[in-house]
Amino acid sequence: MIRLFMCLCLAVAVLASPLRAQEGPLRIEITEGVIEPLPYAVPSFVPGNAAASELSANIARVIASDLNGTGLFRQIPDAAHISRITSFASPVQFSDWKAINAQALIVGAVDVDATGRVTVRFRLFDVFAGQELGQGLQLVGTTDGWRRIAHKVADQVYSRLTGESGYFDSRVVFVSETGPKGSRQKRLAIMDYDGANVTYLTDADALVLAPRFSPLGNKVLYTSYETGEPRIYELEVGSARRRPLESQAGTMSFAPRFAPDGRSLVYSLSQSGNTDLFRMDLGTGRSDRLTSAPSIETAPSFSPDGGQIVFESDRSGTPQIYVMPAAGGEARRISFGQGRYGTPVWSPRGDLIAFTKQSKGRFHIGVMRTDGSEERLLTASFLDEGPTWAPNGRVIMFTRETQGEQGSSNLYSVDITGRNLRQVATSTGASDPAWSPLQE
Repeated sequence: MIRLFMCLCLAVAVLASPLRAQEGPLRIEITEGVIEPLPYAVPSFVPGNAAASELSANIARVIASDLNGTGLFRQIPDAAHISRITSFASPVQFSDWKAINAQALIVGAVDVDATGRVTVRFRLFDVFAGQELGQGLQLVGTTDGWRRIAHKVADQVYSRLTGESGYFDSRVVFVSETGPKGSRQKRLAIMDYDGANVTYLTDADALVLAPRFSPLGNKVLYTSYETGEPRIYELEVGSARRRPLESQAGTMSFAPRFAPDGRSLVYSLSQSGNTDLFRMDLGTGRSDRLTSAPSIETAPSFSPDGGQIVFESDRSGTPQIYVMPAAGGEARRISFGQGRYGTPVWSPRGDLIAFTKQSKGRFHIGVMRTDGSEERLLTASFLDEGPTWAPNGRVIMFTRETQGEQGSSNLYSVDITGRNLRQVATSTGASDPAWSPLQE
């Protein structure tokens, strides 16, 4: 294993739980402690022509923002650099980078042709070993899509230095909120994971809730009150075309979520005062009942392999978390701590379930193993709720609402260790985030 990766792993391992045997390769799972961020340098990428001059600096800036935002890396500022990168192909003067304690160095070049086609090349170096990590890559895009190229570079760097997949080239669908607290207008919006490139998907004529991405990231399920009662809609992200999926007379449908194969969805249906879980085949429109109990079953979420569903139910007297087969059947309770549990979401890795917990007048975002063991609370505030997972299962985004008449809702993210709590930049109030898979 290369020295740079080993340095990071050793720093993590000292403060991490023991290695656990799981399907697939072994990995280090960080559970607690503070990690010393790995110092790195990313000089402005070398412009191939005048048209690429500003773009090269912007791409390096977004890469640095992505890496810094993880809390695992620390950028060495340009002012401290001894060497200047003026040619992509020139040999690296490793001694100059060692002198400022840079352990990793990212070198890149940008070219823009007459049609607006952008070509970005980059190389990643282990400074102390004096060698390149992997092979350099070339990415192609457009001037309008330069931020995506930067996110893709950052994903590659993150992956090579941590051994995990990245999550920067992803999007978040959420509910944008404007107006006073008592009469907020809410509409669906989509943005890059870091808050850039916001696009609105619906108007503010009707209350919308709980958007959820399809496995390919090209569709969104959500709940709308435009008919006066909650109804489920499916919306195509690219065209904003939509269709209602569940509209039985005398019923209310809500809390939808796609199955991992995208062919069906699970949701809550309330009729005659009872709320149960149903599964709908998107091809035929047929729905099958999954639960039948005199209690409220809601907030369902599939396991990554599609074999199980985790959900919230008050069948024990208070809201708790249960797991059952995806085809229905006996459910087993997995939450047993003090307080009320809700909005469970299965990690993309399959190893953890995130949830909202209310206990002793505070709200928390937490995680537990799929059998309910090793519960950890990651946050605490007046109101934290609605977790959603980054595509790599390392970070959770959620809604935090502040107290009082002037209180607002905003999006926050936190590492699964409880470290690196950060507010996500949005131009309006925001709630109900749902993270997309990595974009193709």
